[in-house]
Amino acid sequence: MGLRSSKTNPLVRRKTAAPSREWLVGGGEMGRLIRMHDWSATPLGPRGRWPQSLQTAIRIILGSRYPMFVWWGSAFIKFYNDAYIPVLGKRHPDALGQPAARVWAEIWPILGPQAEAVINEGRATWNEELLLVMERNGYTEETYFTFSYSPVANDAGEVNGVFCACTEETGRVIDRRRLKTLRDLTARTAEAKTAEEACELAARALAQNPHDLPFALIYLLNHDGTRAHLAGCAGIAPQAAASPEAIEAGSMAPNRWPLDSIARSEGMQLDDLAARFGPLPGGPWPESPRSAVLLPLAQPGQKQPAGLLIAGISPRRLLDDNYRDFLDLVAGHVATAVANARAYETERKRAEALAEIDRAKTAFFSNVSHEFRTPLTLMLGPIEDALADLRRPLAPEHRERLITAHRNSLRLLKLVNTLLDFSRLEADRMEATYEPTDLAALTAELASTFRSAIDRAGLRLIVNCPLLEEPIYVDREMWEKIVLNLISNAFKFTFEGEIEVALRRAADQIELRVRDTGTGIPEEALPHLFERFYQVKGARARTHEGSGIGLALVQDLVRLHGGTTCVESAVGRGTTFTVAIPAGAAHLPSDRIGGARMRDSTALGAASYVEEALRWLPERRNEEAPLGGPPQAPLHVPRPARILLADDNADMREYLRRLLSQKWTVEAVGDGAAAFTAACGRPPDLLLTDVMMPGMDGFELLQALRADSRTREVPVILLSARAGEESRVEGLEAGADDYLVKPFSARELMARVGAHLELAHLRREALRNERQRRLEAEELSRMKTQFFSSVSHDLRTPLNAIVGYIHLLSNETYGPVAEPQKMPLDGIRRNVRELLKLIDDVLHLARIDSGKMPVARSSVRLSSIIKEMAVEMKPLLEAKSLSLQLRIPENFPEIESDATKVKQVLTNLLSNAIKFTNQGGVVMEIKDLPEEGGVEIAVSDTGTGIEPEFLPKIFESFYQIEESRASGGSGLGLAIVKELVSLLHGKVRVASEFGKGSTFTVFLPHRFSTE
Repeated sequence: MGLRSSKTNPLVRRKTAAPSREWLVGGGEMGRLIRMHDWSATPLGPRGRWPQSLQTAIRIILGSRYPMFVWWGSAFIKFYNDAYIPVLGKRHPDALGQPAARVWAEIWPILGPQAEAVINEGRATWNEELLLVMERNGYTEETYFTFSYSPVANDAGEVNGVFCACTEETGRVIDRRRLKTLRDLTARTAEAKTAEEACELAARALAQNPHDLPFALIYLLNHDGTRAHLAGCAGIAPQAAASPEAIEAGSMAPNRWPLDSIARSEGMQLDDLAARFGPLPGGPWPESPRSAVLLPLAQPGQKQPAGLLIAGISPRRLLDDNYRDFLDLVAGHVATAVANARAYETERKRAEALAEIDRAKTAFFSNVSHEFRTPLTLMLGPIEDALADLRRPLAPEHRERLITAHRNSLRLLKLVNTLLDFSRLEADRMEATYEPTDLAALTAELASTFRSAIDRAGLRLIVNCPLLEEPIYVDREMWEKIVLNLISNAFKFTFEGEIEVALRRAADQIELRVRDTGTGIPEEALPHLFERFYQVKGARARTHEGSGIGLALVQDLVRLHGGTTCVESAVGRGTTFTVAIPAGAAHLPSDRIGGARMRDSTALGAASYVEEALRWLPERRNEEAPLGGPPQAPLHVPRPARILLADDNADMREYLRRLLSQKWTVEAVGDGAAAFTAACGRPPDLLLTDVMMPGMDGFELLQALRADSRTREVPVILLSARAGEESRVEGLEAGADDYLVKPFSARELMARVGAHLELAHLRREALRNERQRRLEAEELSRMKTQFFSSVSHDLRTPLNAIVGYIHLLSNETYGPVAEPQKMPLDGIRRNVRELLKLIDDVLHLARIDSGKMPVARSSVRLSSIIKEMAVEMKPLLEAKSLSLQLRIPENFPEIESDATKVKQVLTNLLSNAIKFTNQGGVVMEIKDLPEEGGVEIAVSDTGTGIEPEFLPKIFESFYQIEESRASGGSGLGLAIVKELVSLLHGKVRVASEFGKGSTFTVFLPHRFSTE
């Protein structure tokens, strides 16, 4: 201990024999109390007779500002200093001179053995954050201390006392515990998809801290606030007396939580829990909680809270400001989690509604196909019959009218088919059948069909399609649409010169180039050229008719082949479209290569495209356009062959009967049941039936025929206006021999019926994959929704933490706060609401398609804003040992702007500088630039800097470099800066040198202009 025994040091004995009465001087309040105390009535006797060792120990503790005490003698008489007074609470000053066992009777079973060990064994002890349940303030209190007992020798060298330096860790332990609860609460609820799930996960997080939350209940309110249902509970079983399944508003029962009061207030405290509910869980403590706090779960701007949080108060802690702040933060976290979950629910329901609308749209298009194709068949069939009838030729004027009707009917059919193509793409029901094809020959043949129209227009057609070394896998009908659409588009916009169609192999790809010398496309229109329904405004063309979906369809069809489409154009010089598809079949779905073509077709052949192109020419002679290719030679069935026809449409039934009766015997009936009866009574040679009929439809008729031995072998051809794959596959799998989609030509019907062909040439339409585009758009919408949630979480969570820390600092949890420090703390608290409001503005801005935000114009004093920010950012700077230098000229002029948004910009830039600076500091400088009509604010740091390749993207939304990702954040801070500066009619730029730091410079005008 550093003391000699009395045998070797006689001075000790002499000082003991002749003590000085002036040894105790100063020592603050405790020095005064020790001097005033009547020690003669105690075992120690008068102060003048105290051992030198005791005097020295007392002088040591009184001269220290650290909490210390000395226990002396076998009774452990207690001495302590001023810093130790708060530890005693109400036991001061009576504890002075009292035996320690009497002072700390409730914790002596813990402290006594350690003190006895120090006296008896002379060994020091150490306790870190030891839990001691004291009764120093009139109630049983949970406290934590770190302390050490050290032996103190008397003048004889024997251990006769205990010296202790102690630190009360109660605030630190409890704050750490509560901060962990808030972190766990945020982490657990982050992925909640519903409000109920958010409450359940929040309750699980709160259950991990029974010391501060012996029980917790989370209720959600209905839409009008008249009823709350239990959504989460911790520390207490559901449906107990204090945790009913529901709370009704207006209930006056004494054993109920006051829902009416909490829904209209900012929270309340109940202190009569025992009277209301009886004993309640106390967490780790044996006592029942006496009080509970009821807090609304509300977000800023909400008229009605989403629910309420009921939190039991620890029976061993007072509900002080720190405790209340913690509960407010818990309620805020839960409210945010519920709001985020409900936002997710809203977006999910919106997505489901969109999906349902999409399904309804697809069903609508499918039904429209029936409604359109049936009358189109009835229009085209008779028109083609009349035009092809050489025995009874039409008068010229009637023939011209029918040619016009036929031409426009084909055009209408083409438009209907294109719309159906897109509906199938949206439903993701577009499938191709890839077959090895002599692509050069097919492309040359398709291009040549336009030669007559191109020649008639005075243009030159160049076809350059040399033979390829190997067949190319394509869906032939899709390739036909690709080539015809591109040539038709070139012809539409070319008035002189030439059109070239070229096909060649380029490395492992096949390239189709359609080049023209037409009017060209403006540069600004090129990025939109393949968008659906987009049309170049003011473009010179042979016609202004068109739906604007031809090129979009081309791109989708090319994508189905694993290829790409690009365009090069110059106004007045022409346009070149290039389609590139991979050679071989490795890139194609294996199940779609070769095999039977199991789909109906929307291809109309080249004739419809050529016919439409000829109509664009100014002086076209009234010639009869070909109605199709050469008719297929039917297999002539002997006239005795009998056909049973079933169709509920009288016009269609009569048309088909009249058409088929030219070669065969036809029996026509009006529905499926009559057809089945007729077929069973006298099986026909072939059954031709519509799919959609009342009562027994075509599929049910087919199944019935295949189930009956008398009709099992009868060939069946299904007629349908439905383009849906499900119906088609169902019919073929049920045993149909052919599937003919309306509208169809008379020759096609006669050929198929005559040959009794199995399904070999039902064609699937060529469509581009619109669903991919729609999914991309929906993905962007989902990213925007995740952005709302992410920003709300990333910004509000740290702000809530800031609020919590400011409360802790203001209440001197971590030590005294000097008066000069209290003002900036108040400033931070005052500005939190302003910052939260600004966050709401930013989120509101992101949700508005126009991207506009109102500007509150006022006189802005930049010097005041920057000085205020310096105070607010001081903790962040001190935490990283950084300096902040302000360069503000005297009498700096005010500007007209939006103070809130200016502060948001500068706060983001200063926070960004601090975030990426680890040593050195930050400089903020403002300059007045009268010649430029504004001011300049520069924020410079000595941080990591930005590599040159990242600078052009630094202000883009969601963009983050690797270090930024590692530091956290949403990647929106600088993007918001740029947007807000632009809103204020200013400019922002950045200069940076990697490894040396960055400088962000903002220019703002002196006066805000509304022009």
